[in-house]
Amino acid sequence: MRELELKERRLKETLSELSSLVVAYSGGVDSAYLAYAAHQVLGGRMLAVTALSASYAGRDREEAEALVGRCGFPHEFIETDELSDPNYRANRPDRCFFCKDELFTKLDALAAERGFAAVAYGVNADDQGDWRPGHRAALKHRVLAPLLDAGLTKADIRELARQAEIPVWNRPASACLASRIAYGIQVTPERLAVVERGEEALRALGFRQFRVRHHDQLVRIEIAPDELPRALEPEMARQFVAIFKPLGFAFVTLDLEGYRRGSLNTHLTTLQKPVP
Repeated sequence: MRELELKERRLKETLSELSSLVVAYSGGVDSAYLAYAAHQVLGGRMLAVTALSASYAGRDREEAEALVGRCGFPHEFIETDELSDPNYRANRPDRCFFCKDELFTKLDALAAERGFAAVAYGVNADDQGDWRPGHRAALKHRVLAPLLDAGLTKADIRELARQAEIPVWNRPASACLASRIAYGIQVTPERLAVVERGEEALRALGFRQFRVRHHDQLVRIEIAPDELPRALEPEMARQFVAIFKPLGFAFVTLDLEGYRRGSLNTHLTTLQKPVP
């Protein structure tokens, strides 16, 4: 616990050195805790900003708004248009770079217009072990990474958020909807909507942590390992088919490895990954 306290102190000291700050806020635990901490330190001199686009699920928006209402930090929505970029729609392994480049371009403009000193986002120490082209966009725009700089891991952030009574402290990870579409399959509003509808249907069935992976005509359903036994029941298989066939999939599959973070990245070779 002493180590966690030191990390928290380091974070707040870093934030206190800023005159003002814009926080990229998605509503997940990382950005939520960063916004909370920034508000504690800077008060009204911080602003949490949420980007709305077709790749941001409606449920995520609702939960992000609810948390703002509870925590009371300054917040605004902006619109981003990453889908107008052919590089983003092409859905190559560096897709996330173009999404974050669009986001940080908009946040840079907002910060300059309003007189905010800097922009920050919620990347953490554990994110260094995954394929993160979005971090390259952050470096390009000189976006701050206070959680990473403080050495905070995902577990650290969850614990600090729990102590602060932030409701999303134990919320399952939730990346953007485009992260569900297999590389090489074009990102379109229609495919994003299909993924969102499929995941809402799984949530309605009572599953907590899952992903709907869109492989064109085939859907690959990932369910958390501790929930897999229920997913493997014959009646559940019939319900999966009843959900996903009408969404346009010719083949409905259940991944026997279960949910794991970044599964679409595991087949990428070093040569396929652009240089950061």
